[in-house]
Amino acid sequence: MSKQPAVLALTPVVAEACCTPLTTAAVTPEAADELAPAFKALGDPVRLRLISMIASAEGGEACVCDISDTIDLSGPTISHHLKVLREAGLIDGERRGTWVYYRVLPEKITALSRLLNLATA
Repeated sequence: MSKQPAVLALTPVVAEACCTPLTTAAVTPEAADELAPAFKALGDPVRLRLISMIASAEGGEACVCDISDTIDLSGPTISHHLKVLREAGLIDGERRGTWVYYRVLPEKITALSRLLNLATA
């Protein structure tokens, strides 16, 4: 099921952080609270691989059935990692029949990228 309303509710904080690279101004406490879970989620090698697989999949989305076949972990472990990515606002999932299809939420990725974009400073 879509969690986009929750992400949209957080957009003002993300928007504030996204336009201020680290070398330009200090990150606000609100922006840090918003973005830290995403950085933490991406700090795990399995989750980094999962989001990469989802982002690079044809059509920009991947079925959990395809993801499960490419990572040597149990289904519940993969589900846990996907849940962490979802709760961090990095991905969203949509159930279609038996399977869940995941896609990357570009707003959060863009905010993380802009925050770290030292070239614009």
